[in-house]
Amino acid sequence: MQTHQTLAGRYELDSHIARGGMADVYAARDHLLGRRVAVKVLHSQYSSDDAFVKRFRREAQAAANLSHPNIVSIYDWGEDGATYFIVMELIEGRSLRDVLRSEGALLPRRAAEIGAEVASALAVAHRAGLIHRDVKPGNILLAPDGTVKVTDFGIARAWDDSQELTRTGAVIGTATYFSPEQAQGNPADERSDVYSLGVVLYEMLAGRPPFQGDSPVSVAYQHVSASAQIPSATNADVPPFLDQIVMRMLEKEPAGRYQTADDVRTDLLRFLRGDAPPAVPVPEAPTQVFARSEVPPPTVPPEETYRRVADRPPSQLPFILTAFALILSLGVGLFLLFQQLGGGGGQADLVTVPDVRGLEQAEAILELQQLGLNVSLENATDAEVEPGRVIRTDPAAGEEVEEGSFITVVISTGQESFAVPFVVGSTLEDARRLLESNGFVVGEITEEPNDAAEPGTVIRQDPAQGSDQPAGTVVDLWVSTGPDTILLDDFAGLSERDAAFRIGNLGLELEVRNEFSNDVAAGFVIRTEPPAGSTLAQGDSVILVVSDGPQPVTVPNLVGLTPEAAAARLDQIGLELRVSTGTVETDSALDGRVAEQTPSAGTQVDPGTLV
Repeated sequence: MQTHQTLAGRYELDSHIARGGMADVYAARDHLLGRRVAVKVLHSQYSSDDAFVKRFRREAQAAANLSHPNIVSIYDWGEDGATYFIVMELIEGRSLRDVLRSEGALLPRRAAEIGAEVASALAVAHRAGLIHRDVKPGNILLAPDGTVKVTDFGIARAWDDSQELTRTGAVIGTATYFSPEQAQGNPADERSDVYSLGVVLYEMLAGRPPFQGDSPVSVAYQHVSASAQIPSATNADVPPFLDQIVMRMLEKEPAGRYQTADDVRTDLLRFLRGDAPPAVPVPEAPTQVFARSEVPPPTVPPEETYRRVADRPPSQLPFILTAFALILSLGVGLFLLFQQLGGGGGQADLVTVPDVRGLEQAEAILELQQLGLNVSLENATDAEVEPGRVIRTDPAAGEEVEEGSFITVVISTGQESFAVPFVVGSTLEDARRLLESNGFVVGEITEEPNDAAEPGTVIRQDPAQGSDQPAGTVVDLWVSTGPDTILLDDFAGLSERDAAFRIGNLGLELEVRNEFSNDVAAGFVIRTEPPAGSTLAQGDSVILVVSDGPQPVTVPNLVGLTPEAAAARLDQIGLELRVSTGTVETDSALDGRVAEQTPSAGTQVDPGTLV
């Protein structure tokens, strides 16, 4: 396709933008509406496939019905001779792929912002029954104003429906961002898009995808069987909450992931607002000072999204609180100085510190302030006291203090938690040492065969790596015993059909060879190679030696022999002699010798046959 060529008499191609697996993308001008557009032109090998073109058109029409600020709009579909094309909104910015290649890992907040907008686009498509199937940085565009745009919605389905996942050992498609079910050739649903978005989010945070390999096949295999490290293992700036979101998106089993893109977006917005996840304790905050007032200061959770917060001018609240604290301190100082210089000699009223242990934070503050006391807050971990409740006060309950004194209230953040270390791939001894050094306890150890892991190495753990758990949490481990082994049974004497069925059920490859046997009836097993009792692995070959019955014997020529000589001759080859009592007339030279025989010489008979 040449630039400055006009398609359908309307769209003039200006410049080549990108080349993908199915199409080339050009910047173009729509002469009818006088606007700049992007035109995706199918490669010729797909244009010649009528079934593919029909699927491609159907999916393009479905995607054209999507309308959302984070989705690249599709304006038109057309053909010009043997050339098929789609006309889309032109985004002048860069793709996320280009940004990651030039800048590496993004700031966690920016990565979460992009992830939230992509999730919003996916949620709209999923509600319309459209699965993307190819979420990757190359399909995520960043406009100059910072808006995130997702392109190629549903187009990958035309590819999925017409191509097999693998062909002669090569994975078709973008293996780096495959979900495990796509890598196995299973149907994709909205949770597959969630997994692929998790891979993209991981790459934005760590600067690289979670799985890399020498070939697409090796990468696809890791999506199915390997566990990713948490992003913070590569980028220490990634907060635990964001680690938790990414690792949940990368769960191998679809049921373990976020079930919808809306759920992903909700948690990303929680992170951007600074909310703590339900399973992660609130980080310790610096000491806060509350001046005495009639009621405790209200705490109002943020209701606006992260974007609105980001668009506001910098908050003046820290400056106002600082000024207020300085004025309050100055007032207290002047009051004390007046008391000393004024010579009043009066003593301030004494107040007994009440016992507020176990109360909610707001209840404790209110009770202390109603007694004329000022409050400062501190956070501390405590395994006994629920998060948000009072552990103790300083001065302690029951002590007498002057009215207006500051009381330090220590608030529980719950039991101290630690990230479970990643031990998959380690030896059992190393895993035990790492877990125990981090305050965890090794629980049940289950051995199971595994073709991909060395014997004695950890192949699975529960709880999963990166999750925050209290010290002393029991971590169960699954340890590889190496490839599964099979003890070969004795199949001698079984029919060929029964033996073949049982060998097939063991996962072994079967070969059949026939031999003559005087001891085993035809169609029954003589032996196996290797012999019974051998140890094999799944996929190994077993030769089943099956009897063809006794080997036939050729009857010799006995005419002219004496009965004794004929009997000896037949005995040597396993045949028996029977002499007729009748006589025949013949040459006198044969008197007393064999004159005729049945069966005749040269006949093939079974051993033991009478002659």
